[in-house]
Amino acid sequence: MTGVMHAWIDATAGIAGDMLLGALTDAGAELGPIQQAVDAVIPGSVTLLKSEVTRAGQRATKVDVRVNVAQHHHRRWPDIRDMLTAASPLADAVRDLALSVFTALAEAEARVHGIPADRVHFHEVGALDSIADIVGVCAALDQLRIDSISASPVSVGSGRTHADHGDLPIPVPAVLQLAMGWQVQAGGIGELTTPTGMALVAVLADNCETLPPLTIRRSGAGAGSKDITGRPNITRVIIGEPHAAAHDHAQETALLLEANIDDLDPRLWPGILNRILDAGAVDAWLTPILMKKGRPAHTLGVLARHQHAPMLRDVMFSETTTIGVRETTVNRTALPRAWVGLLIDGHQVAVKIAHRDGVIVRVTPEFDEVAALAGLRNRPTKDVLDEVAATAAARGLIVGGVVPPAARSSRAHPIERTTPR
Repeated sequence: MTGVMHAWIDATAGIAGDMLLGALTDAGAELGPIQQAVDAVIPGSVTLLKSEVTRAGQRATKVDVRVNVAQHHHRRWPDIRDMLTAASPLADAVRDLALSVFTALAEAEARVHGIPADRVHFHEVGALDSIADIVGVCAALDQLRIDSISASPVSVGSGRTHADHGDLPIPVPAVLQLAMGWQVQAGGIGELTTPTGMALVAVLADNCETLPPLTIRRSGAGAGSKDITGRPNITRVIIGEPHAAAHDHAQETALLLEANIDDLDPRLWPGILNRILDAGAVDAWLTPILMKKGRPAHTLGVLARHQHAPMLRDVMFSETTTIGVRETTVNRTALPRAWVGLLIDGHQVAVKIAHRDGVIVRVTPEFDEVAALAGLRNRPTKDVLDEVAATAAARGLIVGGVVPPAARSSRAHPIERTTPR
């Protein structure tokens, strides 16, 4: 394939790591190089096996992971991070993307259990087959030279399931956390989407959409383990060249929610703005104003996608003293943006890039992560900011450079801010 390539993930029947890996191999990714990437992380531990199956009468590719060694039932996130960091030979793009997926999983599990991410012990996710699924998907995307990714709304299922922590509702808590800011639907009975599958969507996909305008070049279908009567248990991938108008920028309608507030303790505003962003706002800000009788006040502005507006209204009413919210429909045009995770002294620091037609137009390190790393190293923040910028430049993340395949989604760093800005 030549030119800019976009992959659209169809997760309307659900998604798991092995299903996406099967879809990518069905679309043309060769299993040999994928096996080599997995062996770089967990040498000799698993063998990938590819077969053709049918699900509810539809053909699909199934990739099974045969485990060759005894599995450790629990794996700590720092251990997995070290395995990925030390893996050799492994392409930097594959390593970065796999680290981003596991970072998202670790932060989601940390939020669910109320513990720091470095104390997270993975259960099913930490098993060798799941490591193989994540590294394999990242290697397949690198092999296919995919430049950008979007995905459909995700069917998560319904009912209850049994896991290591006991009887759980569907979607399980980790899937629910990872899906914040994403469009989901039940889609059927049972667990249709796993934490690994949702993490891959959350990290890989730039936005949630129906099939975008493409000149289709390849497609693939990946099968899950169950064969459900009347509903093919399949994740699809459609790969093609985006139409120029669709690739250049995204246009959408949004809601501007506003409230004038003159009686709130100003010390509360930083936390309120973060709470609004966590609830799915595209952006949130304060504008100083003068109200009647010369009273100083602020206008709270919240830019929201339509599906997030009800929750954001609730946050505005519950977190502030306003008794009314006005709404205006606005048109929004945004350049695509993505995050790339850079490894600095064993810590991931996210760098946001904005791009147009595959060319980088802005490069911005995530300041909070830079400041946190500066604190850990007891160094001035400005020095660490310069170091991150230099590392980004060395990796080709410069204005005028080409968007790397590892650059995926603004949803990945940090996990609390899951909606593309």
